[in-house]
Amino acid sequence: MKTERIIETDRLYLRKFIPKDATLLYKLNADQEVMKHTGDLAFENVMAARNFILDYDDYENNKMGRWQIFTKQDDAYLGWCGLKKHSCGMVDLGYRLSRTSWGMGYATEAARASIDYGFNNLKVDVIVGRVAKENTASISVLRKLGMSYWKQGTCEGIPDAKYYRILNPNAVHII
Repeated sequence: MKTERIIETDRLYLRKFIPKDATLLYKLNADQEVMKHTGDLAFENVMAARNFILDYDDYENNKMGRWQIFTKQDDAYLGWCGLKKHSCGMVDLGYRLSRTSWGMGYATEAARASIDYGFNNLKVDVIVGRVAKENTASISVLRKLGMSYWKQGTCEGIPDAKYYRILNPNAVHII
């Protein structure tokens, strides 16, 4: 069974998590450098990653979520990227890529496509990017995407997060 591609770019495709991705997610989160600025804990084992996938209901509840990233050229797994709707209504952009994928523009490409999907398909008004202040590489990605610094605050395990945001150019904003 082939899993539906949600988003495609020139080099990448993004699709939903599926149970057979458990080992991929486990290995991604097992890398301490990948996890360094996330505020998240690594999965204890592959079964914990599989249970996360089985319990992941953002696609059904919010018509959005984090999506697995693969290269079109050879189906190489790069990590994940996508949108998350929080209970407060905020929609955030998140991404996590394997170290072997860093510095190649994949995060920017996948994130830009996710923002476009949020604005054009889901009609989201504002998308927020949250990042540890020490994570200069991710701050650079958010700026390349056209996000502007908004505020500083705590964020799920990150006490000094910087918040960036981008407004949907097709929406009416009252700020």
